[in-house]
Amino acid sequence: MRCPYCGSVDTQVKDSRPSSDSASIRRRRVCPDCGGRFTTFERVQLRELTVVKRSGRRVSFDRDKLKQSVAIALRRRPVDPERVERMINGVVRQLESIGENEVPTELIGNLVMDGLKTLDDVAYVRFASVYKDFKEASDFIAILEALTRDHPISPDTGKDDGKP
Repeated sequence: MRCPYCGSVDTQVKDSRPSSDSASIRRRRVCPDCGGRFTTFERVQLRELTVVKRSGRRVSFDRDKLKQSVAIALRRRPVDPERVERMINGVVRQLESIGENEVPTELIGNLVMDGLKTLDDVAYVRFASVYKDFKEASDFIAILEALTRDHPISPDTGKDDGKP
């Protein structure tokens, strides 16, 4: 692993442990050349995924880009980061398990929307508005009505009453 500070390729692992969700290994490293310390994460990758964009263009799947999109939707929302990480891991696992190396953006978007719907309604609507390219207020009204049908709001508290 190359040192991010001096570029040396001879770094040493000082500590390894599973991450909190046991989906990756956290490694604490030190560079013998400059003394810099840094952390790396190692994950299992079942297959190389290629994303097929709406335009037909193909790009390598980037887990960090997925994580960034979810983080934008969840900005300033009270959601535990560990739940977010589990949701992202679940989306990646589903993509890897479909058995195809090429996955359309529509599938990724739908899986993320399903995951966000279970985490936070506001983040779900934010993501949907960008992913589905909302053009007018009626687009928001339609998705809010569908969301309300799925999660009825109690008139007393204004919160999800848990009834299907």
